[in-house]
Amino acid sequence: MPHSRQAPADTPSSTGTRCADGRPTRAPRTARPLDPYAEGSEPDPRFSLANERTFLAWQRTALALMAGGVGVEALTEHTAGRDLLAVALILLGICCAVTAQFRWASVERAMRTSRPLPRLRGGRLLPVALAVLGVAFAAMILVR
Repeated sequence: MPHSRQAPADTPSSTGTRCADGRPTRAPRTARPLDPYAEGSEPDPRFSLANERTFLAWQRTALALMAGGVGVEALTEHTAGRDLLAVALILLGICCAVTAQFRWASVERAMRTSRPLPRLRGGRLLPVALAVLGVAFAAMILVR
């Protein structure tokens, strides 16, 4: 999630230079792939907060998918497809959580640098995978 926006004021730079008032200068921030704060300017807080709410919604979805996988494994009769469905739900939840982090960072970076918002890559994966899993669950129930 979001990192601290500024390095501490007393962090000396690699050259050891000092400001006019004697304080050490700050070291330049190194860019990290998931750190959108390394570039650009502060966007309207409403947009950043909306981006964070969306991130949290993705995380809730990921948690629900993983909990569903654990529930299928723990609470259903042992059948041939049970383990496969449980693992598929857990893996889908993991993919959703990872996608959320990358999506949050890319949207935040785009807002900070005044670029168009990025397209959602793999946006069809979640609904298609859920539809396939739904059909598999229905078949598992009917065969029982």
